[in-house]
Amino acid sequence: MLKVDKVSFGYTLNEVIKNISFKANKGDYIAIVGESGCGKSTLLEIIYGLLHIDKGAVYWNENKLLGPNFYLIPGEEFMKYLPQDFDLMPYITVEENVGKNISSLDPNKQNRILELLKVVDMTDFLKTKVKNLSGGQKQRIAIAKVLAKEPEVLLLDEPFSHIDNFRKNKLRRSLFKYLKSKNILCIVATHDTTDALSFADEILVIRNGKVVAQGTPEQLYNQPKSAYVASFFNEINELPLKLIDSKKTLNKTVLLYPNEITLTSNSNSKLKAKVVNSYFKGNFYLIEAEFKDKTIFFEHSTKVNSNQEVFIKINCN
Repeated sequence: MLKVDKVSFGYTLNEVIKNISFKANKGDYIAIVGESGCGKSTLLEIIYGLLHIDKGAVYWNENKLLGPNFYLIPGEEFMKYLPQDFDLMPYITVEENVGKNISSLDPNKQNRILELLKVVDMTDFLKTKVKNLSGGQKQRIAIAKVLAKEPEVLLLDEPFSHIDNFRKNKLRRSLFKYLKSKNILCIVATHDTTDALSFADEILVIRNGKVVAQGTPEQLYNQPKSAYVASFFNEINELPLKLIDSKKTLNKTVLLYPNEITLTSNSNSKLKAKVVNSYFKGNFYLIEAEFKDKTIFFEHSTKVNSNQEVFIKINCN
C-alpha cells in the first residue's frame, strides 16, 4: 500500500503542496486533477523521490521512502515515473527503446516487447527509429518503455496529451485493463475528464496545493463540493437558489449540469431565458443562454436560434 501522509513542499518559502494525505493499494488507479500550476506534477515527483520533503512522509508497505537526500540516484526502484517530456533515444528503433528496460537474459524478451507494443497499439512500428515518429507515437512508446520494467507503482503525468482523440479512447481502455491485470498501482496527473471519470477508482481534486475533494468518480460527479470540482466533469451552472424559486430567501447557490436544465413548452413557467448560441455536440446541442443576468448552459436535442426567448425547467432538489 502507498501512503502519502501530511505532505507539504515548496520550492521557496511558499508551499505549492499543502498537507496532502491519501492512501492507495496495488491495482488501484488514482486520478489527480486540478488547474494548471496547482501542484499535480510536483506531487508525483515527491512520491517518486525526486524532491526532498521536510514536512510529512511517503510510505510503501509501511516503509518510509527517504527521497533524493539519501540516494545517489533519485527515484524508487519499484516505481516508474513518466513525466511530460518522455525519455527516449531517438536514433535507435522502437524495439530497442522498449527492450532497454528488459533484461537481455530474459528468454521472453521479444514476446514482452511485442506484448507491450500491442498495449499501446504500436506493433507496426517495431523497426522504426524513434526520431521518425510523431509526438503522439513517441508518447505511446514512452508508456510501453516504463511498463517494461514491471513496476509496482506507475506515475504518469498527462500520459495522453499528445495522442489523437480517435486513438486515445482505445489506448486508455487497453492500458488501464493491462495495469489492472498486472495489479499495478497507477497514479495519473491529468486535465482530461475521461481519464478520471471513466477509469479511475478514486479522484483527488487539487486547488492551490490542497486537496479540496476526494472520492469515487460517481461521488464527486453526483455531489460536487464546489463549482471548481464540478467544472472538471462538465460545464457547470452556479445559480442563486432565489433566482430559481422566488419563495426562497436563503443566500444559497445550487450547482447544475447542463442536462439538469431543459426546455419546456409551458408558457406559464416563470423561468425565461434568451438564447445566445447553440454548440453542436454530436447527439445534442449545448445551448448558451442569458437567464436573469446570468449565463447558463443547457442541453437540447435540436439547435435553438440565437436571440430566441425560451421557457426552461430546472431540475434541482
